[in-house]
Amino acid sequence: MEIALKLNLIRKIAIVSTVVASVVPAVTKAETASRFPDFSLTIALENQPLKLSDIPVINPADQRRDSSKEKTATMPPVTVVGEQVSPYREEDRIGTYNQPRWTADRRFPGVRTYVIPENEVEFEYWFRADVPRKGAAEIQHIFELSFGLPYRFQLDLYGIARTEGNEKTFFDQAIELRYAFADWGKIWGNPALYIEYINRDQSPDKVEGKLLLAGEFAPRWHWGQNFLMEAEVGGQREYEYGWTGGVSYTLIDEKLSIGVEAQFSLFDLHGHRGTYRDETFIGPSIQFRPSPKMHLNIVPLIGVDHESPAAKILVNFAYAF
Repeated sequence: MEIALKLNLIRKIAIVSTVVASVVPAVTKAETASRFPDFSLTIALENQPLKLSDIPVINPADQRRDSSKEKTATMPPVTVVGEQVSPYREEDRIGTYNQPRWTADRRFPGVRTYVIPENEVEFEYWFRADVPRKGAAEIQHIFELSFGLPYRFQLDLYGIARTEGNEKTFFDQAIELRYAFADWGKIWGNPALYIEYINRDQSPDKVEGKLLLAGEFAPRWHWGQNFLMEAEVGGQREYEYGWTGGVSYTLIDEKLSIGVEAQFSLFDLHGHRGTYRDETFIGPSIQFRPSPKMHLNIVPLIGVDHESPAAKILVNFAYAF
């Protein structure tokens, strides 16, 4: 008897469970539809089965493409929230340092500015003539290779062929390292430090340090200035304490700029520290860019007093890889 009652109770529970299982989903579905009428999704596949191959796959690496590996000429501008965008392409902010495009190349032959963008490689050829008031000029042919490094560093390597008058040609080498303190626009003047070691053929080696400053007055107007000290490590141990500065104005965006550059230096010798001779130069500058990857700078500097050489002529051609 007791077993029969238990079987009967189990049968009744099963019947009730079946009824609840059929009613609750229907009610829940109806209530959900009434409470969230807009949450419906219809996919029209034209009676075709959906295949995994039909679903587009996005490579996360493509979404995070490193713009620092772009070439300067093709590097897309960086959008800076809250800042007015210049109408000139050469003033677009580019690269990982958010710097103006014009700083990616040498604007002033006699004035260094900031650092080139990360991963940029540039070749430069220089012609330099130092013309004294009396005697033969010293001619230099300079070959330079620049590398934009991470963390706002720049490395430059030089090979120099130096001829004094009609005498023998000397071959010098130099290495230069720069470091910018912050991304562009974070510190006034966008300061950078520069140190160079020059190994000279049959002449005392030199060490040079500079503080580089650069910026923009207004659209089209660019400036740079350097404070420097250069020291011979042998011989008469001549020291040079100097300043160089330049201002440029863009006539045609990324094509043609004009400006003016000036240099002032004091020199003294070991045993006569504080007894200076000075040199002062000033002259016009012009930059022509035949293509986005190439530029040509010409700066004829004129000595302005009797202690200065008659002229210093700088011609600089560069190609960015």
